[in-house]
Amino acid sequence: MQVVFYVLIYILVFIIGACLGSFLCCQARRLRLKEKKKPSLGRRSVCPHCKHQLKWYENLPIISWLLQRGKCRKCGKKIGAAEILAELATGLAFLGFTSGFIYNSGVPSLWSISIWAVYITTLLLILSLIFLSIYDGLYGELPCLCLTFSGICAIIIVILKLWSFFSVAENFSWQPILDCLFAVLILGGIYLVLYLVSKGKWVGDGDWILGTIIALVLGTPWLALVTLFIANFSACLVMYPKVRKRKNHTIYFGPFLVFAFILTLIISSYGIINL
Repeated sequence: MQVVFYVLIYILVFIIGACLGSFLCCQARRLRLKEKKKPSLGRRSVCPHCKHQLKWYENLPIISWLLQRGKCRKCGKKIGAAEILAELATGLAFLGFTSGFIYNSGVPSLWSISIWAVYITTLLLILSLIFLSIYDGLYGELPCLCLTFSGICAIIIVILKLWSFFSVAENFSWQPILDCLFAVLILGGIYLVLYLVSKGKWVGDGDWILGTIIALVLGTPWLALVTLFIANFSACLVMYPKVRKRKNHTIYFGPFLVFAFILTLIISSYGIINL
């Protein structure tokens, strides 16, 4: 009975994440149109090409995209892969983090207010970071307002974690604070140096801020190094064919940083890579 309960919880969490991923992708397009002072898409979802207002059965996360093969039912033009990627990524991120949260916290601890606060704030951070990765992947920019919101979420998470640590520690220790600072130096510091040395040619001015936010939440230099490796490795793996064909191809690094962070966060919650 308990297994069935958890399965239902995980299915529900994935569906909620997928729905929010669809919403984030739509809002990224709306924000872009607003910034460029172009006509809005309207209140309800529409085809970006023919402006056909989507019916409810055309707007089901993942399912509708697969059934329609990524095309508009009216004009037949491709909608693009951003939508289904956002839906899958957000659904899997919610599922992975929630399962890790339950595994790491244990059932009795689920009723702790501080742990619930960390859980909810981390989900909000994940949503904000996925929005940033969508926007950066589509348009090559990281909106300042969303970066600021992500930074606030990260600071809240750090404060909650430190409060939980010091509330049970017998003696005061600088170790968690130093670990957090070293993590920031690794992720945020490296990308800041790359930005300054290249004058913005290698990485954007928002990448080092994004790296700093991610490092704060990870909280340890080891996890920061793992995230750095995953981000760079995945970027090389995905972008190498494009860069090989066109040498001046611009790489938007935000999506890879966010992917690496979420993956590291999930697998660390199971104790797989914690040291």
